[in-house]
Amino acid sequence: MVRSRSSRRYTSAPRRHSRGIVTRPFVAFLLIASFGILFAGCGSPPPEEDVFTFTEEDVARFRELSGSSTASGSGETAMEPGIKLTGTGGASSSLPKLDLTLAKTYSAVRSGPAATGEDLYRVTNAYLNVRSEAKVTATEVARLSQGDTLTVVDFIDAAWAKAKLSDGKEGFVSTRYIAKLVSEEQLQAERKKYEGVYFVDFGFLNVRKSPDAGSEKIGELPGQSLIRPISMDKVWARVPFAQGEGYVAVQYLSPFMPQFLVRQEFYKLPILHYKLASGDDTLAALRSHIAALKQQGVTLWTLRDLRELVLTQEDRDVRVPPKAAVIAVSDVTAENVQEVSQALQAAGVSATLFLRTSDIGIGGITEKTVLTLAANGFDVQSGGHTGDDLRSLTNAQMQLELQQSRVLLEEMTGKPVFAIGYAIGGVNERVMQLAGEVGYLFGLGAAPDATFGRNQFLRLPGFIVSGSMTPEDVVGIVRSEEQASLGRSALYVGRRRTIDTAPNMNRVQGIYLAFV
Repeated sequence: MVRSRSSRRYTSAPRRHSRGIVTRPFVAFLLIASFGILFAGCGSPPPEEDVFTFTEEDVARFRELSGSSTASGSGETAMEPGIKLTGTGGASSSLPKLDLTLAKTYSAVRSGPAATGEDLYRVTNAYLNVRSEAKVTATEVARLSQGDTLTVVDFIDAAWAKAKLSDGKEGFVSTRYIAKLVSEEQLQAERKKYEGVYFVDFGFLNVRKSPDAGSEKIGELPGQSLIRPISMDKVWARVPFAQGEGYVAVQYLSPFMPQFLVRQEFYKLPILHYKLASGDDTLAALRSHIAALKQQGVTLWTLRDLRELVLTQEDRDVRVPPKAAVIAVSDVTAENVQEVSQALQAAGVSATLFLRTSDIGIGGITEKTVLTLAANGFDVQSGGHTGDDLRSLTNAQMQLELQQSRVLLEEMTGKPVFAIGYAIGGVNERVMQLAGEVGYLFGLGAAPDATFGRNQFLRLPGFIVSGSMTPEDVVGIVRSEEQASLGRSALYVGRRRTIDTAPNMNRVQGIYLAFV
């Protein structure tokens, strides 16, 4: 089946309740394992309201999903070669590993300028060696990866900085591969700190007693040395030297400026969250709302579009369109999934669909339907496994809910699952922390606001849209937020023009004006 996003649409065959669907073996295994994980090796039982209840029917369903049967008398379920589950009585299980390769990247994306600290810098290269001395031949103390942070204690010269790592170790790093993370508002103040600071842009520089090439040489400055001239004209600069003063040729000096990663910290993007409920008019309203929004020229996004934007912002400046809104749909079930898909396809838009993975399988949303949604360009994300309020669960239960739904959906669709739609919008600091640890970039809450910062990516605000809301109501939400953002956008454009036309920009050493 073609999975790429295109104008072609796909439909799935009607569900057959008489037969089970064929799933990948470890998908069903993970479901079975969830039974064991929750109860194996536990100490005192959690409060009753925190306990997942698995019936014999649930276990039978899990085994039916895998198309496997229990070996006679062994208590061992047949699984993929090398993977086996021995009962639920305490023997260890070999679980498929959750893909956390992007967890570190997502964590770096969420850390905005406000969270960086006064002298906190980020590694911009694929890796960075930390050395015992400020030279390339010195012993390697540590090696950092792109996105890692460190504290700059001091700039030794234009090429080297003394740094302190998160584990307390100290060493020296190349200034070429680090950048300070600042907001647009902070940039001007940060640059002002280095006004009047120059570095020797040559192998060495003679220091003379008076401003004359024939004057007595009283010493020299090594290449890359940092100096702040007392005064200067077009030819000579008077600089402090050896408890006194001296003169150096201006032509061998260049302005010094550390690199900055200047990025957008706040976003204005209304998320229109349609929570479907049996018997209401929300789905019918969705159609009319989309038509009205498109008529007003609103760009309709998914959370996948937002993810692509913030990841791109790690390298270059891109922005949310002036008129944009995210369409998200939750409480998608076997009873309404086809209607949801058809309504969105007819409107010619995609949307983020939050699916509960406990609803996927026999008698629910088939794997073929999930694949069809992904192939038709819908952004399939996690609604959790059971859809329980995560705040009421223990850490172990919550982790299982978050991990299991991610693994199952990624295995089915072959696409990254990076967003969690919290049941009833329930989220707190504990939920956010665990969601980040298991590899989510976004989490959708229920605060009615369109403005959010990077540090709120795991509790994004969203407007709950009901079937009673008119198209004018929904257009009004987007337009009011659009008007509120106009002043901020104009301010940014003016500030950027000032930066881009700054004098001597081509001589500023190593400045990294990637507005990311």
